[in-house]
Amino acid sequence: MASARRSLLSARIHIQRAGAGVRHSHHATSPQRRDRQVSPKTGGGKAKRPVPIWLGTGLIAGAADDDPSAIGTYASVGARYGLSALWIAPLLLPMMYVVMYVSGKLGRVYGKGLFGALVDRFPRETVYPLAFLAVAGNLIEAAANLGGIGAAVALLVPMPPWSIVLVVATAITAVQIVGSYALLRRLFRWLTLALFAYIGAAVLARPDPIEVLRGTFIPTGVADLGFVAMLVACVGTSLSAYIYTWQSNQQVEERVENGARTPEGGRHVQPADLQRVRRDALAGVAYSNIILYFIIMATGATLHAAGRHDIDSAAQAASALEPVAGPAARWLFALGIVGVGFLAFPVMTTGAAYDIVQVLRAPGSLHRSPIQAPLFYSCIVLATLAAVLLNLLGFNPMRALVWSGIVQGLSVPPLLVMMMIMTGDRQMMGAHANSLTTRILGWGTAAVTGLLALGLAVFWIMSRR
Repeated sequence: MASARRSLLSARIHIQRAGAGVRHSHHATSPQRRDRQVSPKTGGGKAKRPVPIWLGTGLIAGAADDDPSAIGTYASVGARYGLSALWIAPLLLPMMYVVMYVSGKLGRVYGKGLFGALVDRFPRETVYPLAFLAVAGNLIEAAANLGGIGAAVALLVPMPPWSIVLVVATAITAVQIVGSYALLRRLFRWLTLALFAYIGAAVLARPDPIEVLRGTFIPTGVADLGFVAMLVACVGTSLSAYIYTWQSNQQVEERVENGARTPEGGRHVQPADLQRVRRDALAGVAYSNIILYFIIMATGATLHAAGRHDIDSAAQAASALEPVAGPAARWLFALGIVGVGFLAFPVMTTGAAYDIVQVLRAPGSLHRSPIQAPLFYSCIVLATLAAVLLNLLGFNPMRALVWSGIVQGLSVPPLLVMMMIMTGDRQMMGAHANSLTTRILGWGTAAVTGLLALGLAVFWIMSRR
């Protein structure tokens, strides 16, 4: 069975590459026809200006990684452990980079999103449980982010959170369904700027520079269940499955935007394409990592120093900042939650839709219209309704986020192992299989996350005795 599966995969890739080469040659001689073949949701064949590297899909994925639930996790870390926890940010940076890079490369070279590639390469019995966990995690995260937006807006405007939740969910879903992919991408790029609010909040906190340097470069911690669980939650939050899904699928969407007739039939991949994917991933994770660093700094220099060690949500952190850092810090923290929440929520609901349609081998792309991809857009609507209902029924997703982060942290090693196998497979990636540096970073990240998961299990067992 395994050899037959690999033979079929090799034959499919050979046919796909041959077709891609023919289409590439034809498009090179007939650019006008290529422009006329744009899907109804792209808005035409209008010439595009080059986009700076730092404004690519990686920046959107990196900013979405600092969603309201992640902000709550990092704020909790800063409140509990203070500036001594700043070293976590540089530790996560290379791991975040390799995860985003290999997932983006998979989409660019193979021409399918993460779960579309997984069902081609691995048995469905292995893929289905992972897809279920990924979709369930996306729904919990989406509900928590929607609730976080409502709570943060309620801090600034006297409105009941449930009404804010309904308005926000309706507006975001309407833009996802009616708007073009180009419109969504432009909106997402502007929303990434909201995260700069946390740099301002950290500056207003006036941290001790010596303590900042010590906490950044001298790792410290406590050998107990709480600290290890916090590390696993940070790993699960920063390396969430929806980041893999989003980045791989956005590279596929970019292929369509750049002239491919279908997501699966993209143009021939040049070395410059992968160089852009690499720089795009680096820009995104650097931005995300800097922001998480300043979130820990802001809460560590204020809440931890003031004895406020227990923070359950990002909105609570924003409210708690006012007495110790002034109203400006509170406003900046709350506005950052709202801005990035508007970015992260559609990333998660769309990510759940990508996962579902790909394991079912159904069409799904933001370049397609709802008529062309009814299941895809139905999944987006259903995911949004589920997130709204969880908030309206009184379920507190913020409490579930701790366990969600831990579960995602435990799921990182197997997912990363499978991605490393696929991106190192020359039958799938051809000449673009992983380099030695990528292999070292990727397998090293899998080992570190696996050891953290094992350590969490050991401490949990010891605590039960």
